[in-house]
Amino acid sequence: MKRVKLLLKGMDNFQQQRPVLAFPIAVWKKFGDDQAGSLAALIAYYAFASIFPLLLVLITVLGVVLRNHPALQTRVLNDVAHNFPGIGSLLTGSVHAKSGTGIALAIGLIFAFIGGRGVATAIQNALNAVWEVPLTRRPGFPGSILRSLGMILVIGIGEIVSFTLAGFAGGVGTVFTGVGAYIATTAVSLILNVGVFWLAFRLGTAAEVAGRDLWLGAVLSAIAWQVLQSVGAGLIRHAAHTSNTTNATFALVLGLLAFLYLQAELTLYAVEASAVHARRLWPRSMFPPPLTEADRRAYELYAKVQQRRPEQEIESRLPEADDSGPSAKPDADRAGR
Repeated sequence: MKRVKLLLKGMDNFQQQRPVLAFPIAVWKKFGDDQAGSLAALIAYYAFASIFPLLLVLITVLGVVLRNHPALQTRVLNDVAHNFPGIGSLLTGSVHAKSGTGIALAIGLIFAFIGGRGVATAIQNALNAVWEVPLTRRPGFPGSILRSLGMILVIGIGEIVSFTLAGFAGGVGTVFTGVGAYIATTAVSLILNVGVFWLAFRLGTAAEVAGRDLWLGAVLSAIAWQVLQSVGAGLIRHAAHTSNTTNATFALVLGLLAFLYLQAELTLYAVEASAVHARRLWPRSMFPPPLTEADRRAYELYAKVQQRRPEQEIESRLPEADDSGPSAKPDADRAGR
């Protein structure tokens, strides 16, 4: 048993001395400390509830705006389907809008707003939790609602613009075929998605988090989104390709939920990387004690996040020595000062 402990301690010391290992381990540990998996599941649930109304709105708008351009309309819808690998054709095929009527648009807008606000609220809560923003300093009413509306507009309009421009970019295939067309389309989508993610993070995170600290998460999230589009089809295609109608319906539900959860989880990992980098929360100890300085800062932040009133004071106490003995000394921070 002693040899096992010595081996684990040796592995721990090894990773702490190498940033290439210490940083991702710190991100992974903070992800678990924040219970970000549950936050990702909540985001995926609300996103699933809003995706069909949003598609209904998109298809209805396209039917009006691009009525005289059926080829471009088809291209945009194909790009929408591409953003949900393996299930995109089933997803877009499940939503139909009647041209010339506002009923579909009105219904879609109402349910899209309800579901979209749920997504935006869940994202706000997750982002502020990852950045350890105390509850008392998070946006309240009506600020949180305004931020949610802003996020709905940014994400909704941003993705529609991304789909449309990606469709135009696909037209370069008439000039540059093969690799050239693929690179152009991917570059346009990646740049636009970085901007959309940054704006969403800025609206969803309390103002005390500097905008420059959000760029790393935006870039990583956009890359993760792009990679998931490219390789995600292989993860869920087997569930969507079925000849049975009933099974196809279950495949659509399960495949879409899996895709949305995976995307939410990867996005929160990217935000965790931003927080760890900005707050210098590495290296972390995998098998404490002893605690590293980054461990101490992290646990103090975890305690302060529970502050619910400005006049409330929260004190965090951690052992001063490199052991878990009974002697302890107050170690920092009174929140709200």
